[in-house]
Amino acid sequence: MASRTKTKYPGVFYLEGRRIGGAGTERIYYAVFRKDGKLYEEMVGRQHKNNMTPRKASDIRGELIEGKRLPAKERRAAEQAERDAVDSRPTIDNLWVAYTTAREKKKGLRHEAYSFRNHISPAFGSRTPEQITTTAVSDFRKRLEENLKPKTVSNVLEILRRVIRFSIEKRDCSCSAKFEMPEVNNISFETLSDEELARLLAALDSASNKGVARIMRLAMVTGLRRGELLKLEWRDIDFEKGFVHLRDPKGGKDAQVPLNEQARTILSDLPKKSVFVFPGPRGGKRVEVVRAARKICDAAGLPKDFRPFHGLRHAYASRLVSNGLPLIAVQALLTHKSSRMTERYAHLADAALKSAATLAGGLMTLQPQAVVQADEQKQ
Repeated sequence: MASRTKTKYPGVFYLEGRRIGGAGTERIYYAVFRKDGKLYEEMVGRQHKNNMTPRKASDIRGELIEGKRLPAKERRAAEQAERDAVDSRPTIDNLWVAYTTAREKKKGLRHEAYSFRNHISPAFGSRTPEQITTTAVSDFRKRLEENLKPKTVSNVLEILRRVIRFSIEKRDCSCSAKFEMPEVNNISFETLSDEELARLLAALDSASNKGVARIMRLAMVTGLRRGELLKLEWRDIDFEKGFVHLRDPKGGKDAQVPLNEQARTILSDLPKKSVFVFPGPRGGKRVEVVRAARKICDAAGLPKDFRPFHGLRHAYASRLVSNGLPLIAVQALLTHKSSRMTERYAHLADAALKSAATLAGGLMTLQPQAVVQADEQKQ
């Protein structure tokens, strides 16, 4: 053990130790002092690394005694407390962790995480909601619009807004920033003409992948989403009451949709070899159908941008609306959370409304021959 060497300054000594950053040795200075009845022994610096001298060590000792400098243990505790305070601040990064923990089962969280990691965190991660201004949000939006489509920009801003709302509700934070969302006019949906529908039905009849063909047939007559079809279990089919029970659908809450005769026929013809209505090769949940469905659509000569299951869902809804079914009924059948999603089909109701108006007009108008007959009856 190295021996202590006193200096001419009270309470200051040094040890000889290996030099850091060079060959040989160097002096390591210590200060011994009492404060509040406690005896402290602090290493205050190295001869070469810190350019420490006995005089400087004595000055530091005086600062330690006077409380102008904290002892190492207390300094480390203070630094840790400061780090803990920073870690507990409601920054957007910290709030994101709490937000995702509270919504760990939320659908689409993986896509939200991508947007947060690549766009939101670099811009606002270290800020608290109180530090986010309307100007900051506006500038952020402008930067996003330089490289991203309006819909993507809108999604990113919406995620930031959700995290801030979460902070206001759960952490009692505040934020005065206003969000001006970009105009998004990219509502598009597929539909099928009578000719395309006939070709698709023929392609389904001749498809080599009968399993996927059956799934597509059920999608055509129910409008169910691909995910809802793939996780459908036999316990979800109520043939007696005529309903299909959807557990944890995209809309959030469990829902029921009527089991029409076409769907009943398709389901009744299926073998029950698994708990799943459309099981995978080993009886478990099927996970891949898009490639086989795409081949069937190609065989039917459908447009390349026709999405097999999204397209069938849109085609289902389009035909319902075009044939006069009220939007509120279509919303229920599609299990849309809000009417806004269903309103994309509103323009298709025009033809049905015109037919209804024509019918109503005819009901309330007498034809010329009928007028003559009515006059003759009066006479």
